Amino acid sequence: MEESILVGVVDSRASQRAVEWAARRAEERLSRVELISVVGGAIGAVGEGNVVAEAIGLTRALLAREAERVRAHGVKADIRVARGNPVEELIDASMVFDLLVIGSDFQGSDTESRRGPHGIRVAAGAHCPVVVVPDIDLSGRRGVVVGVDGSSISRKLIDFAAAEAAITGDPLTVVNAWVTVPLPLNMSAYPADYLRGMQKLTEDALAESLAAIPRLHPQLEVRRVVERGYAEVIINRLASDARLAVIGSHGRGAIARFLLGSTSQAIVSRPSTVTVIVR
Repeated sequence: MEESILVGVVDSRASQRAVEWAARRAEERLSRVELISVVGGAIGAVGEGNVVAEAIGLTRALLAREAERVRAHGVKADIRVARGNPVEELIDASMVFDLLVIGSDFQGSDTESRRGPHGIRVAAGAHCPVVVVPDIDLSGRRGVVVGVDGSSISRKLIDFAAAEAAITGDPLTVVNAWVTVPLPLNMSAYPADYLRGMQKLTEDALAESLAAIPRLHPQLEVRRVVERGYAEVIINRLASDARLAVIGSHGRGAIARFLLGSTSQAIVSRPSTVTVIVR
């Protein structure tokens, strides 16, 4: 079945990286691509019509240039100019696509993203997996890293990440982090048997989550990582050498669907590599 990819486009280098990532993936997997840009809705200000008309014209020209870059890969590319709130328009448009790709202007560990929470809100609310492409040179990287926590979405994350790694021949690193129970007192050290028990419990849960992988992907190289610490720190550290990271959104229900879990939000805010958020 043909994969469909929607790319949110703005006039930035990060967006160009997102378009290039989508084009390369589409070329490899015979996908189709649609590029979308959003011009804000009218508010009735004097002279607004001329401003909006010019913005739409410039946006169409931007999309046309980016579409030519996609077509240079032998990939079909359509363009669309939408009107309204960019976050809402991207979320609505994602309903009929397999992947939504957006750029992040995060450029590495010593920098800060400058574009605010829009990408996080899109990733939280989208109806399909969202790919966040940072403004980082990822040349020469290998491997897929997936973070799991034993929740109901963990199996879905592993299946997605394993399929990605199997297609490209990358090794798969599956990460499950654990933290000690917080205590309202000054405790100099946790008992050793408690720490060993937490490690063993997490290792057993991870093994259960991975039970089907050898049968589904017998040639796949799988590395298991179980560590004490904050998941976002461990995942981003391991992902700093990887081609792709996969995490869950943990959004559920009418309101929760528009929120990312704290771990996912921390990773998306400062991604070490191309990061896929799966719900």
